[in-house]
Amino acid sequence: MTSRVTDSDGGAQGGVRVRRAVARDAKRLTRLVRTSRAYEGPYAPMIAGYRVGPDYIEAHQVFVALGPDDRVLGFYALILSPPELDLMFVADAAQGLGVGRLLIAHLKREARAAGIDSVRIVSHPPAEGFYLGVGARRTGTVQARPPAVMWDRPELELSTGEG
Repeated sequence: MTSRVTDSDGGAQGGVRVRRAVARDAKRLTRLVRTSRAYEGPYAPMIAGYRVGPDYIEAHQVFVALGPDDRVLGFYALILSPPELDLMFVADAAQGLGVGRLLIAHLKREARAAGIDSVRIVSHPPAEGFYLGVGARRTGTVQARPPAVMWDRPELELSTGEG
């Protein structure tokens, strides 16, 4: 994939479409998480053995971005109560092409449709700049919780409004 993805009307953009994930997507979403370069080095223990299971997909609002060849380019999981972005991953090969922005725009529409004004994000530290770039604002820091999470993480809030 070499062209940027844009989203203005919620439809498929640049051949990329976003749809609700289904149980059979679980293995592909797990593979995306486990192979993410964002979790190499000191962050690797966070995803060691991580699994996005069919039960998780069925219990949450999980949406997947697919390329024209049905390749998984990214996904996100929105928890409705309390509103929080639980997971968001973009495939390494799709980084910087607008897939993340497309997913955030989709998330905002889904949240608004559910009557949600803002969504909490506890960010992977290297991803904070992305979230700030799509309009989130920093609200605090979530302290490390060893052994599960060994580092402090930025806490942000994303308004679901149009602006």
